Amino acid sequence: MPDIKIAYGSAFDLTITLASLASDTNLLDGRESAAIDNTTDKFLDYLISGKITTGTGPTASRSIQIWAVASFDGTSWPDVFDGTDSAELISLANVKNSSVCRLVDELSTTATSNEDYYFAGVSIARLFGSVPPKFVLFVTHNTGVALNATAGNHVIRVQPVYRTV
Repeated sequence: MPDIKIAYGSAFDLTITLASLASDTNLLDGRESAAIDNTTDKFLDYLISGKITTGTGPTASRSIQIWAVASFDGTSWPDVFDGTDSAELISLANVKNSSVCRLVDELSTTATSNEDYYFAGVSIARLFGSVPPKFVLFVTHNTGVALNATAGNHVIRVQPVYRTV
């Protein structure tokens, strides 16, 4: 019987511009990442982890949401998504809360300025049943202030996962 083990590809930081991302009361206005394309490497999973830093003077008991959005055919994207690092305003709350977007994590925030919020090890395959050919992440928040303005204070790390014999 072969010895099958889990293995990890080279982790990388996702291209997504979160510095100074404005707050949105409705959690529909946010930032889309560049697409993660799994059509060549065909990894079995991707683990998503990261750190997002609030700005100065946030409101307590609010949240930062990280969503995954899959291309439905490897080329076309639902609603306003397009596979590029760009600002997006989702058309309706039920679009985000339907099967189009899958919640990666929701980080509860405090009123502490410039606070780091971490999330780790979220499986994309678990969210969708298997890894989609292409997907993006979408970040939105309602902290009442823009996120920290320093780009280096935000990172989303992507860790590919596969099996080896």
